[in-house]
Amino acid sequence: MPNLAVLNDQIISCSRCPRLVVYREAIARSKRRQFRDWTYWGRPVPGFGDPNARLFVVGLAPAAHGGNRTGRVFTGDRSGDWLYETLHRFGFSNQPHSTHRDDGLRLVDCYVSATVRCAPPGNKPSVEEFDACRPYLLEELRLLRKLRVVVTLGKIAFDQYLKACRELSHPVPSPLPPFGHGVLYRLPWNVTLIGSYHPSQQNTFTGKLTKPMFHSVFRQARKHLAERGNG
Repeated sequence: MPNLAVLNDQIISCSRCPRLVVYREAIARSKRRQFRDWTYWGRPVPGFGDPNARLFVVGLAPAAHGGNRTGRVFTGDRSGDWLYETLHRFGFSNQPHSTHRDDGLRLVDCYVSATVRCAPPGNKPSVEEFDACRPYLLEELRLLRKLRVVVTLGKIAFDQYLKACRELSHPVPSPLPPFGHGVLYRLPWNVTLIGSYHPSQQNTFTGKLTKPMFHSVFRQARKHLAERGNG
């Protein structure tokens, strides 16, 4: 069984999905005007964080000019600004900003990942692309042996996490727990699942997701970890 470093090398070198390869590389060449001096990453984006994490945060996919530019998940875009500020607020990171791979950010008791590792056109991976990428999520869940709380950013991440758990032969409830912002489920395999709206600009600009709402999710995560101690 590989460790996380080996797994992340495998992710970075992946070319399973031709449509995503073409798109991520085209974006890396064309760039956005404000980032014209950047050398874009333009490859799959691995997970990031503490290998002994008890908190797992999973989103949808890298942003075309965020993770696909910087090479680190939720780094270099507005969603990442919200996420890392919040993680810092609740003691899961050493700093509130994430701008590039060498900015000194370190996560504490937390690992951040995504259900698809390449930026997809229109931010919409296909069913086949989810399926092709899921083995990486499965392997992360196997390797992160101390996970006790999972926060899913958006309904798609929520559903994909439960699908991965079923493939790992966990006793996933039937019918599936419904997604909602702030919903909390104590799952039979000793993990607490918390749903959150994704901190996308569509959600934050419209007020569907506010900072207090987002903070409340991670306040719950911190509370549950404190209650459980190291168990």
